[in-house]
Amino acid sequence: MARRLFCATRALLLPAPAPAPVEAPAAVSSAAAAEAAASLLPLLPCKRRRKLLKKLNSPRVAPIEPEAARRVPALDAVLDRDTAFRFLHRARSFLASLPPPHRIPLSEAGKLYRELGFPRGRKVSRSAARHPLLFHLPVVGSVPHLALTPFMRSLLEEERRIHDELLPSRVRAVGKLLMLTAHRRVPLAKLHHCRAVLGLPDDFRDRVRDFPDDFRVVVDPGDGRHVLELARWDPALAVSALERDFVVDERRVRRTFRFAVPHRRLMPLDAEDADRLDAATTFPLVSPYTNGALLKPWTPEAEKYRVGVVHEFLSLTLEKRAMIHHIVEFKEEFGLTRHMYESLQKQNRAFYLAGTEMNWALFLRDAYDENGMLKEKDPLVLFNEKLQRYACMTKMDSRETMADAGILTE
Repeated sequence: MARRLFCATRALLLPAPAPAPVEAPAAVSSAAAAEAAASLLPLLPCKRRRKLLKKLNSPRVAPIEPEAARRVPALDAVLDRDTAFRFLHRARSFLASLPPPHRIPLSEAGKLYRELGFPRGRKVSRSAARHPLLFHLPVVGSVPHLALTPFMRSLLEEERRIHDELLPSRVRAVGKLLMLTAHRRVPLAKLHHCRAVLGLPDDFRDRVRDFPDDFRVVVDPGDGRHVLELARWDPALAVSALERDFVVDERRVRRTFRFAVPHRRLMPLDAEDADRLDAATTFPLVSPYTNGALLKPWTPEAEKYRVGVVHEFLSLTLEKRAMIHHIVEFKEEFGLTRHMYESLQKQNRAFYLAGTEMNWALFLRDAYDENGMLKEKDPLVLFNEKLQRYACMTKMDSRETMADAGILTE
């Protein structure tokens, strides 16, 4: 009996399968699976109970938000969706970077689990078979390959056209990002690492040289890295999203951020003193485009400045969210400290932390509705949603779709 229960518990801890199309209900989150596994702890023998408890307490499984009442399942499901489509987005980016016909021998692809986004120790053919409309396994000279289907290649052409249309807005976003940094410069490798979060094309490092009036590409004499520098300061871009919202609804923006001020619980305050205290505890709209190096590191003003920088960075992202490693990537440029987690955790009206203790994401609450959907969607977000719908189609659906599109399989 205990053996069967433990096997069932292990099944709950396994990664969730690929979700249904976007219109279908969201898959069960990893936090819910961990809670279901924890409910079986009293039914297990001591040795297996200790082993399972150790797994549940691991940073890989433990949720970043320990209180279940404060979790937002709709936003947690966004991360589960990213996990389900990790192979889709990484594999198509990697194969698209290869010269035509965009294929790689299956034996070599099986070693690139990081680049292609499939679990280590699993077969890459198993992940490709889940998306028959987008990936296939042709045999070239008796050697099986992993390749993009003709339909997928047509979708990549559509994606390139979208990137070309959005390139001016992306240049402005990168300019604002450089203006947030202390020295107005960022290594190109860091921008390439965060290109999917910022909505940049894969070849942005090459295309950035087409804008000499906005950027300069220099070589860092210290480590030899290529660094992107801001060529000119544009005052029109030095306006944060909070400042724009402040003009529309001052009261809502001030109530979004609260900073603790120690005082007695029954301290008598008149109306004027209450307004002064409210001005001190609410966000005073310190512009993140000011020079944060002039602020003393451990003052409330410096904390408010760093919170504002993170908020502005998230507002520049494609889906108004980012994983923690994307934010830490710019730790030196933004002047962030190791106490940033505590500062973000206190601002639960503005941010939502989702995921596990080892790998968590930061959401802008105001950018999402109660169903976990973005209120304003970028054209590239709409394209990614369409791509995910195609990825969920079965073999029968794929034949009908390719026939309607006039595309024949290889």
